[in-house]
Amino acid sequence: MSKTDLRARPMFHRARDAIEAHLTIVFTALAVARCVQDETGVAIARLVKQLRPLRTSTIAINGAVQDFPPPIGAADQERLSRLGFEPGY
Repeated sequence: MSKTDLRARPMFHRARDAIEAHLTIVFTALAVARCVQDETGVAIARLVKQLRPLRTSTIAINGAVQDFPPPIGAADQERLSRLGFEPGY
């Protein structure tokens, strides 16, 4: 991971509290990304691309709401399990 991955710029804040809050969020995101990367053994950008299609669809018809979870392959399920997500999350 490089410094550009932080994406801390551009920063449109002028007040010290706003700048500190912005940098806190950026470094927290970096820490979470590193933790996920260490747990899965996959670069965070690649993991996001691989898991992006795994979205549940919700359809409401005549007041009835139905959720349709995505089919999750074995490799994706193993990565999600390493992060603490169990089937049926």
